[in-house]
Amino acid sequence: MLTNLNINPQRLWDSLMETAKFGGTAKGGIKRLTLSDEDRQVRDWFKAQCEALGCTVSVDEVGNMFAVRPGRNNELPPIAMGSHLDTQPTGGKFDGVLGVLGALEAMRTLHEQGYETNAPVEIINWTNEEGSRFAPAMLASGVFAGVFTPDYAYERLDRDGISFKDELERIGYRGTEKAGAHKFQAMFELHIEQGPILEDEKTMIGVVTGVQGMRWYEVTVTGQDAHTGATPMYLRKNALLGAARIIEAIDAIGQKHQPGVATVGLIENKPNSRNVVPGEVFFTVDLRHPDEEVLEVMEREFRAALEAALPPMKLAYEEKRIWISPAVKFAPELIECVEHGADKAGFAMRRMVSGAGHDAAYIARVAPTTMIFVPCEGGLSHNEAESTSFDECAAGAQVLLNAVIEHDRRLAG
Repeated sequence: MLTNLNINPQRLWDSLMETAKFGGTAKGGIKRLTLSDEDRQVRDWFKAQCEALGCTVSVDEVGNMFAVRPGRNNELPPIAMGSHLDTQPTGGKFDGVLGVLGALEAMRTLHEQGYETNAPVEIINWTNEEGSRFAPAMLASGVFAGVFTPDYAYERLDRDGISFKDELERIGYRGTEKAGAHKFQAMFELHIEQGPILEDEKTMIGVVTGVQGMRWYEVTVTGQDAHTGATPMYLRKNALLGAARIIEAIDAIGQKHQPGVATVGLIENKPNSRNVVPGEVFFTVDLRHPDEEVLEVMEREFRAALEAALPPMKLAYEEKRIWISPAVKFAPELIECVEHGADKAGFAMRRMVSGAGHDAAYIARVAPTTMIFVPCEGGLSHNEAESTSFDECAAGAQVLLNAVIEHDRRLAG
């Protein structure tokens, strides 16, 4: 039994750069939307790499991928590592991808050194974590955890009206295994922080204790299309003006309830013509806070702002909450394993709550779960300029491997 296993940083980096070609953009980022041709390409690559290590790869009915390496006692449920390979439309090379490829590097190290774990170890690639093509986010891990049904996932449509189910079948990744039937005893998810705290504090490892609560909404404001030159200002029903006032109110809600945040990130203006008063505006709202009670207050204030602003402007509106992810606390015993792993590797660390949503938030409902953060430059993510250094990627993968080995060691008593 080897006690000091060291990952190969260059091999990890090379894999990150190689997979960045699947959907690579001119600005150095990745556009790899869920169930696109580029997603199929990276899935095929991932499957081949895992099978080369002797892993058995299975796929469930919503496309989640599981690559299992046997252990000494295969009656034990696997210890899981993983994240996601899909990206934002203008995504970076590391968001989600580092969690899967860092796990792959940990698995390669175990294989290369002939290290036999007590329990099986596996890598998971969760489908549609980003939610940028098929809302809501974390869709397939949500199905796995029983938050959504498979049919709910299948019926999700992208903005072009294409269904999740049709695309899943088109790229050949609708598996036969029932979502949630695949059992594991714990999951560790490595991820870039997507915020500025670790970099600002010059700390290498974030030991994640939980995830803040999140709620997503969709709003359609309806007025009346009209000629800009012939319609007096006092007779207009300008949907864009109404939306603008709501957007400002949403920002004020976020400012009021810090550390909570409130964001409008997507907006569609119709008919979007320079000489037509806008008659309809669709936009999304994202509210987040670590405290569920405060998040409830933020929701009430958002809905009150809609009612206070729009009817007096002779505008109608429809609002619906399309997704809710309650605040999550991670497993203390896995948090201890991560701290052990960081200490063993000699890295500075700090405990923190995740401001972003992750598959781990849903998986925590059905299995002990935690996360490991590494810094990203400027805290920038969901952006082609997203950057995490060679050393930071290596540190995350090493702590991941150390944490998994520590958890596995404890199984032996």
